Amino acid sequence: MAPIFRMVCTAATLAGAPDGWAAEELRDGDLALLVDDGGLEAINSAAHALGLVTVSIVRSEETAAQQAQTVIAFAGSFPLVWVGSGLDDSVRAWARERRPMTLIVDVDGQLPDDERGRIERFIALLARQTE
Repeated sequence: MAPIFRMVCTAATLAGAPDGWAAEELRDGDLALLVDDGGLEAINSAAHALGLVTVSIVRSEETAAQQAQTVIAFAGSFPLVWVGSGLDDSVRAWARERRPMTLIVDVDGQLPDDERGRIERFIALLARQTE
């Protein structure tokens, strides 16, 4: 089955989530991880937690603006869940104005319960739209 959305976050975002949460929520999505201070070890741990043999990694850029443009390019025409911190007004404007739905989650590190709930509701809405 083709993915119905894309999600971009760091491996740290998924750490600490209840067992099986990320795998369940991402079953209809395409995940790409941003490299953070945890490096390859954190990405490897996330892959194991998700039961994945391979994971996609968004290339690193020199500036936050360039990194944002790379994530935007990855989103393409898919709805997007973008978890990050310090996203500027231009990213938020892009998210509001684009045709596919976009959820920006402003979090640095692990997802709190309320933000996991927002993501769950967003993905459920996307799934209903594809029925």
